[in-house]
Amino acid sequence: MAFGIDITLMSMCYIAIALVIGALLLGLISLQLFIYFTTGVCKSKRKMNGKTVLITGCTSGIGKETARDLAKREARIIMACRNVDAATKLKDELVNDTGNTNIVVKKLDLSSLKSIREFAEQINREEKNVHVLIHNAGTAETFKKKITEDGIEMTMATNQYGPFLLTHLLIDLLKRSAPSRIIFVASELYHLATLNFDNLNPTTTFPAYLYYVSKYANIVFTLELARRLKGTGVTANCLHPGMINSGIWRNVPAPLSWGLNLIARGFFKTPVQGAQTSIHLAVSEDLNGVSGKYFLDCREYGLSQGVSDPAKGKKFWECCETITKMKATDPKI
Repeated sequence: MAFGIDITLMSMCYIAIALVIGALLLGLISLQLFIYFTTGVCKSKRKMNGKTVLITGCTSGIGKETARDLAKREARIIMACRNVDAATKLKDELVNDTGNTNIVVKKLDLSSLKSIREFAEQINREEKNVHVLIHNAGTAETFKKKITEDGIEMTMATNQYGPFLLTHLLIDLLKRSAPSRIIFVASELYHLATLNFDNLNPTTTFPAYLYYVSKYANIVFTLELARRLKGTGVTANCLHPGMINSGIWRNVPAPLSWGLNLIARGFFKTPVQGAQTSIHLAVSEDLNGVSGKYFLDCREYGLSQGVSDPAKGKKFWECCETITKMKATDPKI
């Protein structure tokens, strides 16, 4: 009799385990379907013939897929990358994939003010137009603190201060190319941070937090940029691409990376999915004249009151001018 009871209990345990596993699988499938059906897709079929698009940091992730899509649309692509060898290999891949041979690679290290100035001087000298500037490049560290040759914290230099200077140095070209667009890849992670105006070059702060700060800064800068560019024919917008399974997480150390990689592979967007909002902002005719907005999944999205404060934008702008060592002879916005 006891033997029969044991078998019954074992059977019930197996059934319970099977139900739990089934429920987990159903939940995972449901989550995947939710992600799939709520992920924004750029629906514009617009060709970009005759348009020049400059993309920073496009050798991997969403930058790579943004470049691929715009190359298919027959745009002239300027790949502004720190790793020229990787960019050159990607250029050959894109030419083979799209048939678009109008793709060039230029050296740009956004953590170096010298590199930015040399790059901008070359672009202004060689290019007749830049119709779309996509600030896609970004870096993220977890614990390793780095300071650039200019004495600026590496994450903030690459993600915010470098793009700030580059935008200024190219602004006259963008104005001559109007209607033109400036696009910043920001992040919803801005909600986890704020700007400390007493320490805008936080060289002793853990860089994991500074990634969030840099995304907050991107949005503050974009909104102020849009205000200053009103009436020029140049628009400025920013976006959250979603959480992406891409190289941005490669600097997360083990064992933190183990769990993150599993989550990223199972639930984060692919680079193709993550690139959709960048592409939408670059090509959609529905966005002609739209400026100073934040987008998520190819739709306009709200921002917190703090990040939208115009007084904060003006103050931060002036601080950025000091940190990037803007010169009296530099173009002004």
